[in-house]
Amino acid sequence: MNAFEVIGGKKLRGEIIPQGAKNEALQIISAVLLTPEKVTVSNIPDILDVNLLIDLLGEMNVKVERIEKGVCSFQADDLDIDYLHSETYRQKSGRLRGSVMVAGPMIARFRKAFIPRPGGDKIGRRRLDTHITGFESLGVTFDYNDHDSFFHLEAPKLHGADLLLDEPSVTGTANILMAASMAKGKTTIYNAACEPYIQQLCRMLNAMGARISGIGSNLLEIEGVTYLGGASHRMLPDMIEVGSFIGLAAMTQSDITIKNVSIENLGIIPKKFRQLGIQMEITGDDIHIPEQGVYEIQNFLDGSVLTIYDHPWPGFTPDLLSIVLVIATQARGSLLVHQKMFESRLFFVDKLIDMGAQIILCDPHRAAVIGLAREQKLRGITMSSPDIRAGVALLIAALSAEGKSKIQNIDQIDRGYQQIDERLRRLGADIRRIGE
Repeated sequence: MNAFEVIGGKKLRGEIIPQGAKNEALQIISAVLLTPEKVTVSNIPDILDVNLLIDLLGEMNVKVERIEKGVCSFQADDLDIDYLHSETYRQKSGRLRGSVMVAGPMIARFRKAFIPRPGGDKIGRRRLDTHITGFESLGVTFDYNDHDSFFHLEAPKLHGADLLLDEPSVTGTANILMAASMAKGKTTIYNAACEPYIQQLCRMLNAMGARISGIGSNLLEIEGVTYLGGASHRMLPDMIEVGSFIGLAAMTQSDITIKNVSIENLGIIPKKFRQLGIQMEITGDDIHIPEQGVYEIQNFLDGSVLTIYDHPWPGFTPDLLSIVLVIATQARGSLLVHQKMFESRLFFVDKLIDMGAQIILCDPHRAAVIGLAREQKLRGITMSSPDIRAGVALLIAALSAEGKSKIQNIDQIDRGYQQIDERLRRLGADIRRIGE
């Protein structure tokens, strides 16, 4: 088991380029199963979750060619469908939440699929109901088998339908969208997720021959086609990394330029960080965060304490609330963080309290932060990373703290952040990976 050893308190300087978007990658790489033709994907992040999915496709007999760093071609012209019902697949895919998105393409192309119990972060209950009820509307039957721990799905007659999703689930929307792309007739998905990653998936499917309209809205219309072909696709930069680097610069009083961020796809992320008092300059497609002593949290117009909460796109992404919470610990002012979508994502705040932060965990969904305004620095401690986003939030806290910190269970961080220690060292961070 590896850990990060961090000597904090150092100001960083330089440029950093965000990796390709993790959440987009899991959808796009699953979509290559929709066609027997070659699909080339670029700007693929080199992270554990994505590499695990690529390995799974390889074991399904998909031809995978790593053309260069961040670029792969995939050709699913000789799939081993039986592998999807094997114990090996169940064990490997059960570690990865994104593996559920293999089901949509398999239903579309082969009219059957198997879904093991989902894995991924331990950040709260993440149900499959949206996926299953959406599939059922398209003519899919399913049964959960207690003996093999798989959902068995079959679709002898896959047809279009009018769907109203009970929640705008990103993975649910992606899965239903892929299945509907080759269903007979027209499908409408209302209350669909409309994140940039879903928009990217729609554009790639259309390039493959799908007929999807309403891209960027919460009402998608899909005219089913009988065949999808090959395509080339480039992924967006990861908006969560962009937000993480903004937080890193603010917490460590650093001068950092984040290059090629795709400003138009960041939504309200820059606005939310400005509400925390963080200065930033946007030039072209780059964000420059200058060195800043103290940043002050804005209050609401009536003088009440600012609340930042997560919301489906175009609202604020839940993946950045952990970063926002850490940033607030050294701000001037107070903040209420309200994590609505997951019930266990704030359970890392005990580590920040041990570091000297003033935080009140009100309940599993809300935390009140009283900013220290840099009058008292955080102190280095030994801690463990509970999930991807909390892990990076703790890493940012460690980089700003006095003394040495050790962060254990960094496989969680590696699942979502590409060679983060090497990239931070290039900015001047004192961080090293150690074995335990």
